[in-house]
Amino acid sequence: MRLNWMYGALLASAMVAPSSAQISVYIGTPPPVIVYEEAGPPPSAGFVWIDGYWAPAGHRYKWVRGHWERPPFEGAYWTHPHYDHYREGWEWHEGHWDRENHDNGHRRDHDHDRDRRDHGDHDH
Repeated sequence: MRLNWMYGALLASAMVAPSSAQISVYIGTPPPVIVYEEAGPPPSAGFVWIDGYWAPAGHRYKWVRGHWERPPFEGAYWTHPHYDHYREGWEWHEGHWDRENHDNGHRRDHDHDRDRRDHGDHDH
């Protein structure tokens, strides 16, 4: 009975977790050198070339070939997957589509606040 309750709590927390949450994947050896691939012509207008990359496959790496892809929404840009090195090993960060205004206006708001402070400093 207690085990069923724990599974239910785990499932509920997984359902309310943000969809952008990622599970960290660490590999002990560094990824191989990136393979250069010739893009060739796009299949049609509006397609973006996604460079190939080394994806984690267990405790090894698997090459994922570059390909053409249509952005999923207007103004989207591709953030290439990459690895960062930490004490635990090489951490994988998945590639994803992002918006051009990926700061959601925070920089604009920050700059606006700074401008107000700057104007106040000039008055003294």
